[in-house]
Amino acid sequence: MVHPDHGLFLAIMTTLARTATVGEGTTIGHYCVIEDHVQIGKGCQIGHHAVIRSGTVLGDGVKVGDHTCLGKEPMRASNSALKKETPTGILHVGDHCLIGTAVILYAGCTLDSHVMVADLATVREDVTVGTCSIIGRGVCVENSCVIGSYCKLETNSYITAYSQLGDRVFIAPGVLTGNDNYVGRTRDRHKHFRGATIHRGGRIGLGAIVLPGREVEHDALVAAGSVLTRTAPSGQIWAGVPARFLRKVPKDQRLEKQGWSDVKPRDDA
Repeated sequence: MVHPDHGLFLAIMTTLARTATVGEGTTIGHYCVIEDHVQIGKGCQIGHHAVIRSGTVLGDGVKVGDHTCLGKEPMRASNSALKKETPTGILHVGDHCLIGTAVILYAGCTLDSHVMVADLATVREDVTVGTCSIIGRGVCVENSCVIGSYCKLETNSYITAYSQLGDRVFIAPGVLTGNDNYVGRTRDRHKHFRGATIHRGGRIGLGAIVLPGREVEHDALVAAGSVLTRTAPSGQIWAGVPARFLRKVPKDQRLEKQGWSDVKPRDDA
């Protein structure tokens, strides 16, 4: 079947709104739904059963896995602690991003180029993700977060709302962060929501917990299984429950010793 306005071959039972635009060389799988005013760039690959909601913008060379939903609007319960009156906005996915199977990217989220979001991950509204970052399998990034460039968020980690991650941050599998010191009680908690702040080069080890509002300064490391209850100063390793100073980060592990470049890869790489 050929869409009359786009001259695009449509797979079985795929629905493409007449106001959607699709770039040259893009392929679309079976049973997809592409709503009004969606913009899909050149050379993209859209998997089977994908749903792309109104207004979503995909750059060139984006790959989207099967059963993925892009541009989902958030739902809010009547008693939700997080109220928002302003419109959410639209989803922007940069050039050459890789979006896995059964991923949900919400409206109002922005991914820079060359970002990978692995299978079963969720990225909520009002989140920005910098270039070349990896959001691993089953990761949840809640609303109103900033994720820097060249970050790695590994399997099943949880980034709570209002968190800030700088460039080159490493989050190991199973890491948890919180933003509510009142643990769901009293109205005062609404005034004090604050997520984790992890500065450039900060690292969080396997299964560690970062309590609400705590900071991991530049190139600090929170060891596996630790519970961070205070700021981890720059260049230090903190470990234990609660986490305490253990030793300094070895010189050969410091970020400036890695020889990494923050240049975006070539589009044809």
